[in-house]
Parts: sequence; structure tokens; C-alpha cells
Amino acid sequence: MAAKRLPGSYQKLFAASALSNLGDGVSIVAYPWIASSITRSPLLLSIIGLMGTMPWLVFSLPAGVFIDRFPRRTVIVFTDVLRGIVTLVVAVSIWGNRTHIHVVKSIANLSVIHTHTGLYLLLLVATFLLGCGEVLGNGASQTFVPLIVDTEQLETANGRLWTSESLTRNFAGPPLASLLLSLSIFAPLAFDGATFFASAGLIALIASSMIKKQAISEVKPNFRAELKEGLTWLWKHPFLRPLAFILGSLNGLNALGMSVFILFAQEVIHTSVVTYGLLSTGFAVGGALGGILSGRIIKRIGRARILKMAILGAPVLLVVLAFAPNWEVAWLVGAVEMFLAILWNVVTVSMRQEIIPDQILGRVNSVYRFFALGSQPIGALIGGLLVTISVHLYSRTYALRTPMLFGAMVGLFLAYFALPHLTQAKIDEARGKGDKD
Repeated sequence: MAAKRLPGSYQKLFAASALSNLGDGVSIVAYPWIASSITRSPLLLSIIGLMGTMPWLVFSLPAGVFIDRFPRRTVIVFTDVLRGIVTLVVAVSIWGNRTHIHVVKSIANLSVIHTHTGLYLLLLVATFLLGCGEVLGNGASQTFVPLIVDTEQLETANGRLWTSESLTRNFAGPPLASLLLSLSIFAPLAFDGATFFASAGLIALIASSMIKKQAISEVKPNFRAELKEGLTWLWKHPFLRPLAFILGSLNGLNALGMSVFILFAQEVIHTSVVTYGLLSTGFAVGGALGGILSGRIIKRIGRARILKMAILGAPVLLVVLAFAPNWEVAWLVGAVEMFLAILWNVVTVSMRQEIIPDQILGRVNSVYRFFALGSQPIGALIGGLLVTISVHLYSRTYALRTPMLFGAMVGLFLAYFALPHLTQAKIDEARGKGDKD
């Protein structure tokens, strides 16, 4: 029997996600490259990374309440428009100060750069606001999927979304960013802003009749009570609670290892603006393969083995990246890392959508993501501090490798404690309990 076709409402969500992620792919190259043209301080650059991930720590929990209080389609449209406005404000400000920015084309012709305080502070504020928009919009999108597709289609729907994200965000976006940067420092940010507005328009076109009725929490409109309900539900769940902490530790270590990657890429493996953009195509290839093959791989080797592969692969990949002799090896590391990450995401996101009751899905999902992603700003700050201290002990080249090696060492300890929790029996038990909720 042929698989049921995904509905038209999903196709609009898919197209909106592809556009938005294409803009994100441009920004993940443009923002750090522009930042490295404003300051060369490892600590200051890591603080920009910290501000981008800080919303997962300070805004995840209230975001979940908003997602359950308001129509999720409306939340997605609102956050896309907000991010579009913020991005265009940054673009105009960068354009107005373009004569004061020495855009780094390659490390070979790098001159001394003094930190541009005004633009640096602007980037700090913008990355924080964009991070808040990502927390709210991404959470609303994840909880919107179950409202437009059937339960048995969740893994297929999520797999296709992750594949699209990898191809647009990591394959098409970064090389496009390199091209746009070569034309104008203003161009990539203007393009990113336009994609947010286009994405908002597509989501707004989804007819209300194509969306399942969103369950409303029985808790009275009280922010603290609503927040407590989501937190309590996750805390009592025997599988999702430890899974959130495991993922939080893994993401924290990854943020630590990659905290000053832009400097590592420029100074250790000697990327230009073009080859730095090409690095992300490795993530795209790995992510696309992970999304396309996820259904077959899940059936063949099981969910538990996939999660264990991701846990064990993380420290190994950090070590290989730390000693990568060129950008091509770093490209391969990125491909393998994203392949494992997409498999992890397809398994765990689909499980959350299946297990958590719809009336509290936004809050519980946000509490989960608070623990899973709130560790990133802490990791980014620690990574920046490690490099700042290490440059006084040994060469800058080895100092830029230090966060990756430290993250790999701690990752081995994480694997030792995490693996006993990631068994197929525990996964089957969790999914069985989800059917009863």
C-alpha cells in the first residue's frame, strides 16, 4: 500500500522553512565573517556566539507558554517578521559604516583591526534578538507539524524538513553568502531579511481549515502555573528528562569546541571567504543524507543505536577537527557530524511530538529545549576563556585547538554516563506511555 501523501499545508510549511533556512545559511557565514572584520579578540567573538545562544537559556521557558497560548501559525509569522526587521536594521547600519570596516578576504592580507565598538554592540543586541526569534519560531514550527500531518507521517515529515534545512542552510546558503560578501558587505544581510518576510507570507497562506484544532491547556491563564505544568510533566518523564540533560551536555560541549571556529578556520586551516563558505556544504551533504536515509536507517538499526552513535561520534570528531591539516578534512568532519545530528533529531523530535500531549506540547517542548540548548552560551563562553588563557601558555595555533580537545575529553565522560539511558527497551516503554497520554 502506497504511503499517504503529505498535505498541501505541509508543502507550504516546507517551502517557508526552505526559504528561511536559505537566509540562515547566508547569515551563518556572513555574521561571523563580518564580526571577525570588526574584532579579532577570541573572547569578544565568543561573546557574540554566547549572545546568539543565550535566548535558549533565558527565553525557552516563557516561549513555550506563548506557543500554547496563541495559534502556532500566528507565532511563526510574527517571529519571521520580527527577525526580518532586525536583520534589515543591522544591514542598513553595516552599510552606513562600511567605510570603517576592513572586510577580511583572507588571512594572508589581514591587517591590524581595532574593535569597532558601536558595530560590535549592535551585533551583540541583534544576535540576541534573532536568537529569541529563533527560540520562539523554531519551537512553534516543531509543535505546528503535528497539527498538519498525521502521527504516522511525523518521521517522514520531519526527515524531509531536516533534509531541506541541510541543503538550503548548509549547501546553498554559505556559498551564496561568500558570493554576496564579495559584492557588498550589505548584500548578505539584506538577502537574509528578505527571506524572513517571504517565509512569513507562505505560512500566512496556510488555510485554517487545513490545521487541526489546537488543544488548549485546562490550566487557567496564569504564567507561573502554565510554566510549572510543562516543567513538571517533563521532570516526571523517565526517558525525556535524562535525554534532555544528555543533549544539553552534548550541545554545550559542541558550543565550547566551536566557540572561536571562525578564527580557527582563518588562522589554522587558512580558509578564505570562499573556502569558509564551502566548509558548510559538508554539513549540507551529511544532513541531506541523514534526512533522506533516516527512515530506512531507523528501521534497520533502531532508534537506540542511532542515539548511541551520535554520542560516541561527537568526541572523536572534535579530535579529528582539532588536528585537521586543511579545510577539506574539516569539510568531511562536518558532513559526518551533521549526518549523525540529523538522525538524532529525526528520532528525538518525532518522539516528543508523539509522546507529549498537544495541550502542553509547546511548554514541555520548550522546557526540553531549555535543558538541551541552554548550555550553549555557557559552552561558548568557556571556549572563549580557554583560548584567551591558552594564548599566554603556548602558541595561538594550539590555543585555538584547545576548546575542541577539552570538549572531546569531557565528551568521553558524557558517553560513559549517557549510554545506559539510551536503550531500545526504554525508548519502547516511553513511546508506549505516550500512546496512553
